[in-house]
Amino acid sequence: GKGEALSDVNILVNIDRGTGDIQVVSLYRDTYSKIDDKTYHKLNEAYFWGKEELLFKTIEKNFGIELYKYIQVDFDNLMNIIFELDGVTVSVEEHELDAVNALIPASYKSCTYENKGEMKLLTSTGRQKLNGYQAIAYTRIRYSDNAINRDGRQREVLMSVLRDIKNESLSSSQDLLNKLSPYYSTNITSSQVLDMATNAYSTGAIKNIKQGQFPIIDDVHVKGGTYKDAGWVWLYDLNSVSVLHDFIYDDIDMKDNEYLKDDSNIKLNY
Repeated sequence: GKGEALSDVNILVNIDRGTGDIQVVSLYRDTYSKIDDKTYHKLNEAYFWGKEELLFKTIEKNFGIELYKYIQVDFDNLMNIIFELDGVTVSVEEHELDAVNALIPASYKSCTYENKGEMKLLTSTGRQKLNGYQAIAYTRIRYSDNAINRDGRQREVLMSVLRDIKNESLSSSQDLLNKLSPYYSTNITSSQVLDMATNAYSTGAIKNIKQGQFPIIDDVHVKGGTYKDAGWVWLYDLNSVSVLHDFIYDDIDMKDNEYLKDDSNIKLNY
């Protein structure tokens, strides 16, 4: 497939049907992007203004990646999915504990899951299973470090969901999809999902999921700051898009890409 996308947390998933390798890439929501011929703004504005259609056009225009399939989940429904999967396992750092607990009451209040029980705060750090409202509180941490780590936490929760789903046997996958279907929207049929899952299992790729993120956040290929009327954005090296392409289409780890060893061709998009 050419990839699937989530909206506010923009995550591309590419499944190579030849090798079965799976690449998962976060496109940072604050990436400065050309949304139409006259408008430049944060990438996530494309979804807010034109849903999947405009987001896909924006990603193709800026990054040269064609997208046709999507799965869209809002945070409230993601809570329900996590409850249905009996929680997700993540590692909570010391500096995150108080921040998670400060956000749990609001997440608990907005949680619509019928059997959410009494509100429970986290009592320790380390690797642990979080329920739906705890996990969403974890993804919403904003102030304990920075936006990049926030996107990393969101990706960690989604990857944990993916791992739990893939651990289901193929024979029970249809039942699981039926159970979760009220909580997400997609243009992928259940038979297409099962076909992709079967391909991934048969090639062994389900064990070989690789992750990346774009822009490349370093002191060279990106510049973060307030720019024009777009607010705080990431201005990125236009030529570094090749690193993204090499990862998705040629399975070259982003950190190992030859382009990053030569800083003479940097051209920031402003």
